[in-house]
Amino acid sequence: MTAPGVVIAMPGNEQLAEELAIRLGLERGVATVRRFPDGESYVRIESPVDGRGTIIVCTLDRPDDKLVPLFLLAAALREAGARSVGLVAPYLAYMRQDRRFQPGETISAHHVGAWISQCADWLLTVDPHLHRITDLSQVCSVPAHAVHAAQSMAQWIREHVRDPLLIGPDEESAQWVGAVAQHALAPFVVLRKTRRGDRDVEVPLPDVERWRSRTPVLVDDIVSTARTMIETVGHLRQAGLAAPVCVAVHAVFAQTAFEDLRAAGAGEIVSCDTIRHPSNRIPLAAAIAAGVRTLLPA
Repeated sequence: MTAPGVVIAMPGNEQLAEELAIRLGLERGVATVRRFPDGESYVRIESPVDGRGTIIVCTLDRPDDKLVPLFLLAAALREAGARSVGLVAPYLAYMRQDRRFQPGETISAHHVGAWISQCADWLLTVDPHLHRITDLSQVCSVPAHAVHAAQSMAQWIREHVRDPLLIGPDEESAQWVGAVAQHALAPFVVLRKTRRGDRDVEVPLPDVERWRSRTPVLVDDIVSTARTMIETVGHLRQAGLAAPVCVAVHAVFAQTAFEDLRAAGAGEIVSCDTIRHPSNRIPLAAAIAAGVRTLLPA
């Protein structure tokens, strides 16, 4: 009889690893991942993995602190005899750097995808920010599956927001807000954004008079500096609309972005649990587990 697969969490990913193990009938493995005093990474596999399929769970926000220990952990699993190594990374970093914007730059998405393909036999993530790259196969050479959060987000909106009007803060958000609106059976509009710098964004509003009776719901995939949402919230409040609910897939919230968004006049701020954050309200473990099933060997 083949022993069940093993799920191992990188630090901070224990809750999702536990839920996946339960939903998929796998064992929870144990590994030590820490840093030496000089800042270098140390990993050690403490569970039997010889001949067994293994899954590392590691969301990749703040990725530069995680990628080296992740690669070392994958190498340690192979050296311990693991039959396969899969990676569940609910947030996949560096996908926004998908072209050369200035001479001399590199396309980081391609390199990070190649590194992951060298350490993992398959990858599962949630709504990667694919814009000029249209499919994960363009950056990963191993099987890769993207779970979509739209249905889960729509369910939360249906259950918690009265008469919603979904708003995409920029053109890149159109694919996400449109999908969420379809599942939520709600109207939506997409705004046009002009970015003059990392923290200098202008978002002109269309005519919103016809939507005054609705609750505005800003929807986006990633909230990092939150400048786009902050600008949009300001325009909506000036137009006399209710405090908008802000819903995001990935709660990156760099530095003081979360506090800044609240101070700008946002109502409730809600995110999926791809990155641990106080705004997490939308669980995705069931959807992630279903996606993993499609990648596990028969």
